[in-house]
Amino acid sequence: MYPRYDVLIVGSGASGLFTALHLRPDCRVLLLSKQDFTLSNSSLAQGGVASVFDEVHDKEEFHVNDTMIAGGFRNRPAAVNQLVHKGPDNVRELFSYDVDFDRNEDGSIHLTLEGGHCRPRILHHRDSTGAEIVKKLLAAVQKLPNVTMVPFAHLCDLKQTAGGFSADILKDGAHRYVTARYCVLATGGIGRVYEYTTNSAIATGDGIALAYRMGATIRHLHYVQFHPTAFANKDTRECFLISESVRGEGAYLLNGNGERFMHKYDDRLELAPRDVVSQSIMREEAFTGSHNFYLDITHKDPDFVRQRFPMIYQNLLTQGIDMTRDRIPVYPCQHYLMGGIDVDLKARTSIDRLYAVGECSHTGVHGANRLASNSLLEALVFSHEAADDINARLPADTAWPEDQPFPVHDAKEEIPTGIRTEIRAIMQQSDFVIPRVDIAKGSIGRVQSLKELLDTHPYKVTPAYVEARSLATIAYLILKEVIQM
Repeated sequence: MYPRYDVLIVGSGASGLFTALHLRPDCRVLLLSKQDFTLSNSSLAQGGVASVFDEVHDKEEFHVNDTMIAGGFRNRPAAVNQLVHKGPDNVRELFSYDVDFDRNEDGSIHLTLEGGHCRPRILHHRDSTGAEIVKKLLAAVQKLPNVTMVPFAHLCDLKQTAGGFSADILKDGAHRYVTARYCVLATGGIGRVYEYTTNSAIATGDGIALAYRMGATIRHLHYVQFHPTAFANKDTRECFLISESVRGEGAYLLNGNGERFMHKYDDRLELAPRDVVSQSIMREEAFTGSHNFYLDITHKDPDFVRQRFPMIYQNLLTQGIDMTRDRIPVYPCQHYLMGGIDVDLKARTSIDRLYAVGECSHTGVHGANRLASNSLLEALVFSHEAADDINARLPADTAWPEDQPFPVHDAKEEIPTGIRTEIRAIMQQSDFVIPRVDIAKGSIGRVQSLKELLDTHPYKVTPAYVEARSLATIAYLILKEVIQM
C-alpha cells in the first residue's frame, strides 16, 4: 500500500508554499521540491509584488486597466478582477509572516513604479523581493506539523485514479510511490527550453508536460515574455535580470550609439510594457545594425542606487561594472510564461482534483504579456483560492484513492547527449521576441521526433531524462501554436 496524503503539492515557490499555508491543519500534505526548497523562479523575482495599497492615489480600476493594456486585452476579465480585488488582502497577509517590505522615512510602505503601471504600486524588499517572500513563507511552512517536505525529488509520473492520484517520485535514485486525494502543480516556468533565460535551472516545464500527458487542457504556451533588460552576458545560459524597477527609478535605455531611442516607438518611453520594449530593441537593432544596448542610471545619486539595488549592484561588480558610474549592457531574454495549464478562478484544471498555481498555470490574468510584478500577486491569490476549494471538498472524502501500478524501472540506457541543447537552439531561432513562423514550420518535425523518441524509447528514468522529455513536449506545443499564428 502506498503512503497516503490528502494533498500532494509539487513545487516550493511562492505558490506552492502559500497553498500549504492555507490548507486545513488536519490535512495531511506532501510537498515536493525538485531541488533545494529555495531554488525557484519566485526566489529570483527582483522587482516586487503589485497591489493597490495607496487607495488615495490609486484605484483598483487603474490596476485592472494597466493589466489589460499590458496583456493586449487578451486577458480573462474575471481573472484580472479577482487578482486585483483580492490582491491587497493576500499581500497584507505576508506581514504576518514577517516579510520585510521597504518603507519610507515615516514608516509607510514604499511603493515604486514599474513599466506599464500608471501609479507607483509595487511593494518590494530592495531588489530581492521574491527571495524575501520565499524565505519567510518557507520558514512558516516548515513549522506546520501536517506538512511533510521532501527536497531533491522529481515527480516522474502521475496517474488519475478513483478518488485522487498515484504518483511516481524519484528520490536519491530510487522510485517511491504515494497516493493523494488532491494534487496541486506549482512547478514554475519553461525558461530552460530556450538557450538564454532569466529562469532557474529547474524551469523545464515538468508540470505542464505531465498535465498534458494526463489530458489536461493546455492553453497559450506561445505567450512567452522576453524581458528587455537581462544582463548581456552570453557566457552563461542563466542570464542575470536587471529589474524593471531600475527603469522605474529613472534609468535610460540606450542604443549602441549611446542614444535614447524609446521615444521613436512608444510614448511611455522606458516604462512601456515589457513586450513593447523588447520589440523596440529588436527594431532599433535592425535600424542601427548594432547588437549593443545599455541601461544608464549614472545620473542618479550613487548612494541611492547602491541602497535601492544592492543585489544588482553587487552582481554587476563581479562582472567589472559599477552601475553608479558605468552603463549596463542589456539584451532581451526569455523571462516568463503567460500560458500553461488552463485553470478556472479556483485554480482547478480540466482534470478533477488536479489544480495548477503560479507560472505553470494559465489563469488568463496576464493575457499575451504580463504586467510587471503581477506574477507574485497571481501566485498568492490563486494558490489561496486553490487551498480554499480543497478545504471545502475534503470533508466529503472518506475513501482513499486506489493504488495504481507504475512500469518497472529496469532500463539501463541513458538518454543520448545533446537533445536538450538541440531543442534550445531550435527554440531560440524559432521563437525569440518576434516569432519566426517560417523557421518554426521547418523545425517542428525534428522536435516532434525527439518528443516521440523520449516518449516511447525505454531510457533509464533519471532527472536528466525527466527534464529532457518535458522540454521536448513544451517545445513541440509552443511551435505547434506558433505555426498556427
